[in-house]
Amino acid sequence: CAALSETLLESELFGHVRGAFTGAIRNKMGRFERAHGGTIFLDEIGDISPRMQLRLLRVIESGEFERVGESQPVRVNIRVVAATNQDLKQKVAAGEFREDLYYRLKVVEIHLPSLRDRRNDIPLLLEHFLKKFNRTFGRDIGGISTDAFNVLLLHSWPGNVRELENTIEHAFVRCRQGAITVDHLPQEFSEIALQVNSDNRPDGELQEAQRIRRALIKTDWNKTRAAELLGMSRRTIYRKIDQYGITAKI
Repeated sequence: CAALSETLLESELFGHVRGAFTGAIRNKMGRFERAHGGTIFLDEIGDISPRMQLRLLRVIESGEFERVGESQPVRVNIRVVAATNQDLKQKVAAGEFREDLYYRLKVVEIHLPSLRDRRNDIPLLLEHFLKKFNRTFGRDIGGISTDAFNVLLLHSWPGNVRELENTIEHAFVRCRQGAITVDHLPQEFSEIALQVNSDNRPDGELQEAQRIRRALIKTDWNKTRAAELLGMSRRTIYRKIDQYGITAKI
């Protein structure tokens, strides 16, 4: 909703008739009318103007609206799903959002925490974006190195899932090997990488052995692919497998 001016949003949602305004050379069906019998999703609902709030309230309450430039009401039966990244309670208190519309929309409320508050979702999202960008770019990147994965977990993600998606797309543009490493991430991740490296301790050998074992299991014990996932050379992974006595049996 925030991407359109009030006039364009009104026409987009409710439609218009020919001659309703300059450039309206034919009738246009709006999104509400198209959604009759189904669902309409209104994103960034907290940014609509007071006038549009009033029009939306009427549709939700009565199931009726008029196309722009027409007085004949149109009846629809729809379900409205709305989303916002703003605090609507705060906007209601400030007089910026209608209280009656707020409670009309707040039938079932789903709060989605920020990505930094649900870091367990990051591995699943990474898997999804790897598949997506492999299809988009026609690539075959198999995974993300351990160091890069740890960096992504430590990032605060102020841009939430969109920032994560853009970060992986950036890495796909730069990556010319089988796995994404820290070097392929945007520049702002370098400081986190330094922190991760400074936190490594000699007594972390058990954790490193466990990471190598997980990579080997994930790649069906293909040492070359496991090395790519971990961001290390084949020689290094062979040496560490011998050093830690890692075998296929637990």
